[in-house]
Amino acid sequence: MSLYVASLNSGSNGNCYYIGNDTTAVLVDAGISAREIDKRMNRLGLSMQNVKAVFISHEHSDHITGLVAISRKYSLPVYITPATLQASRLPLNPELIRTFDEENPICIADLQVRSFKKFHDAADPFSFVVSCNGVNAGIFTDIGKACEKVIRYFSFCHCVFLESNYCTDMLMKGAYPWMLKKRISGGLGHLSNNEALDLFTRHRSGFLSHLFLSHLSKNNNRPELVESLFSGHAGETHIIVASRYQETQVYHIKGTPVGIATEITAGNAVKQPTVQQLSLF
Repeated sequence: MSLYVASLNSGSNGNCYYIGNDTTAVLVDAGISAREIDKRMNRLGLSMQNVKAVFISHEHSDHITGLVAISRKYSLPVYITPATLQASRLPLNPELIRTFDEENPICIADLQVRSFKKFHDAADPFSFVVSCNGVNAGIFTDIGKACEKVIRYFSFCHCVFLESNYCTDMLMKGAYPWMLKKRISGGLGHLSNNEALDLFTRHRSGFLSHLFLSHLSKNNNRPELVESLFSGHAGETHIIVASRYQETQVYHIKGTPVGIATEITAGNAVKQPTVQQLSLF
């Protein structure tokens, strides 16, 4: 069985990703309004009746803005860690709250959702891999650096939503305060174009068919710059730049099934230091 994937929106103004098969789907994050989620799903010919759950990566507003409304409207279970729920302060229906951890993949009908900790300045941030019969889609955004877990899971994916947030020159020469520049680039913020490219060129699998370059900064990046940078190294991988203004088309992801190895070196566990949270742009 294969997967159908789409970015409904990607950027600091809102993030929401659709991953599913013919009958079952999940959303990863709900950072745009419920109305926009409905509109964009309808335009793509996708049915909310197939969506069985929402998985939340962390509590920043661009990942949870539409969560309460979309969960209430469709009685959708929300998979969110206790620390993220507490930090979000969202009035979710307690009967719809579910949790997850790194040890136990979540099964939603034929879909399996794995989670793993990432580096980001949030209470309890996670990335996800959604699989269906060995076809694997990764959602790797808001990652301060490509740690061992990111590298490991990236290498098992047939498609990936990968953050390529900022051009280092544009960020450092731009008008942001120095503290915010350091926050974005300092290992708990976002992945730069060059860091994302290094991950792609060094660790992609031979079966990575689609790369969605995601969460581009409005002020410190340009879609045409990112597309040009990655296209020169794409090989057989289809490069898509996910927009902060509109949905992508739906992409059909298929390929030889690949089981994800679960052996992640214990010493590479992500440890989140206490940090001051700053608004990102």
